[in-house]
Amino acid sequence: MKTYSRRELLQRASALSVLSGAHLMLPGWMPRLAFSPRHRAPQGDVLVCVFLRGGADALNMIVPHGEDTYYQVRPVLAIPRPDASGSDPKALDLDGFFGIHPALSPLLPIFQSGQLTAIHATGSPDPTRSHFEAMSFMERGTPGSKTVSTGWIGRHLATLDTGNNSPVRAIGWGTSAQQSIRGTVSPVVLQSIADYHLGGRVDVAMQMMEAINGLYSEDTESLQIAAEATNAAIDVVSSVRVDQYQPQNGAVYDEDGFSFGLKQTAALIRAEVGLEAACLDIGGWDTHANQGGAEGNQAALMTTLAAGLGAFHTDMGADMSRVTLVVMSEFGRRVEENADAGTDHGHGGAMLVMSGNLAQGPVFARWPGLSPEYLDRGDLAITTDYRDVLAEIIATRLNNPLIDDIFPSFRRSELGLFSG
Repeated sequence: MKTYSRRELLQRASALSVLSGAHLMLPGWMPRLAFSPRHRAPQGDVLVCVFLRGGADALNMIVPHGEDTYYQVRPVLAIPRPDASGSDPKALDLDGFFGIHPALSPLLPIFQSGQLTAIHATGSPDPTRSHFEAMSFMERGTPGSKTVSTGWIGRHLATLDTGNNSPVRAIGWGTSAQQSIRGTVSPVVLQSIADYHLGGRVDVAMQMMEAINGLYSEDTESLQIAAEATNAAIDVVSSVRVDQYQPQNGAVYDEDGFSFGLKQTAALIRAEVGLEAACLDIGGWDTHANQGGAEGNQAALMTTLAAGLGAFHTDMGADMSRVTLVVMSEFGRRVEENADAGTDHGHGGAMLVMSGNLAQGPVFARWPGLSPEYLDRGDLAITTDYRDVLAEIIATRLNNPLIDDIFPSFRRSELGLFSG
């Protein structure tokens, strides 16, 4: 068994989340697809994927204020029209029909500049209303099927040869790897880059390293590869001092975990360490009761989301030309509010795409309408498959045309989201 000095133990302590995650999950990451030959292409944009876990109520985020039915079925929760009288917060108009929740106001200039688009009435065609199943299907990129164990970002990285051998091609901010980035290109899983800078308690570090030593003693080829990748990733990430990173263009990040994750992502992008994909989460979107309308629980979540995205966009500045950020959730909510001043699990929702290369206006929607005859079991109908959005990002911005390998048994439809 390999032994370590006390200093080495401290230096390697934070590897546990990465290596133990590999130990527990790596065998399940192995592709079960017969991939086409890897596509060789220059590295495209850095992909940032934000997942709103819990099923975000898209109708109160990207508000269809031009449709009367919205106000009829949501007498308590509806966001007032932009021209509504009174002093309550109101929707901020985007295009005369759709607007954004007032808590998303930091994003309004980005929408207006043409660098943020909402794709409405989108989602997964699988009808499940189970959080676990819906998230699993969506992150695998295989609605209704769990026969493929890897994630859509993981398969993208596995099928694209950019000549990038960095051990930090993929980062997952959190305590475990998001399903979407699991694959043969092992992601690095971090709570914080600061974890790699010798902070924390020595006794905890010793306990963590005992577990790592135990993992190193497992004489398996896959674990050895994971261990070596972990060590290489630690060396790279440790060189990026987030505490010394200076956001550009006057950007100021809040202190919450989501904003800090975006700040760390920006630091890695600017450090040019080979980052190709980063995943972040915001939980708490399962608003069955006391959701709130223009103010309240969901508004607080949107405040966090908008502050983080706004700071990241300001920080990136001209570098948004080489970054594509997508926001998604496992499903939307029911159109009609419930008796507990909340919304129940629904189907259709909305996605956000932020990029310096967008071709669409502030909202892309094949809008089905909210009248009962247009609903899907009481839900907003899905008119755009979420995989069409992701496939267009992958093919157009990430330089990977192997969509059949990334989304098996799926026929892509062109949306025209990007200018090039």
